Amino acid sequence: MPSGRYTLHDPHDGTVLCEERFRCAPGPTGWRYVAHRTTPDGAPAGRLDLALDDLGRPLRVEAAAGDWQVRGAALDGIRWVRTDPTGEHAREGHAPARAFTGTSPAFLVALARLLRPGPGAAARVRLVALTEPVLAPRTVDQAWSLTSSEDHHHPDAGTLAVHGYRVDDLATGESAAVHLTGDVVLAAPGVTLEELDGPPSAYDTLPLPAVEG
Repeated sequence: MPSGRYTLHDPHDGTVLCEERFRCAPGPTGWRYVAHRTTPDGAPAGRLDLALDDLGRPLRVEAAAGDWQVRGAALDGIRWVRTDPTGEHAREGHAPARAFTGTSPAFLVALARLLRPGPGAAARVRLVALTEPVLAPRTVDQAWSLTSSEDHHHPDAGTLAVHGYRVDDLATGESAAVHLTGDVVLAAPGVTLEELDGPPSAYDTLPLPAVEG
């Protein structure tokens, strides 16, 4: 069960936004990621508890930022309940989407597992993005494609399989490069892996082999 720390920063000007301390691991039914965030001065900045099934579909998402909370899951699309700062007026939502996304690196791992894109052929997906600072949900469309798969030797963790992905925002045309090894994000816009206690868990995001017959 790897644990560690990401620094999240503005991908445009490099301003540090927060630190995200996390634990994650595959289990008998899927994968779970738990994280807490702090601001640069050490104040609490939110939390995330994400549980996936073995195919990468969200069984449970619980996110908090400030006084706002969202709980959701994949159920006939994506469904969620967003609670306002007073806790008095919860609002339910639904979208014909396949998963959640947001600024946490956990969502990159989750989408790579869900889509398992191959080289050359982009996998398109509609998502519910939890936009900060108040976790306002909005739908976005992305396309994912596999750009590289290479083995890298790490002095402590041994040989790591590193997979690179291109992620396109289909509304804006912006592209991003994401690099994963197992269930850990090595590099992505706005994400820096600062610490990692133990090697990443084996978590396959490559395309599934074709079924013969």
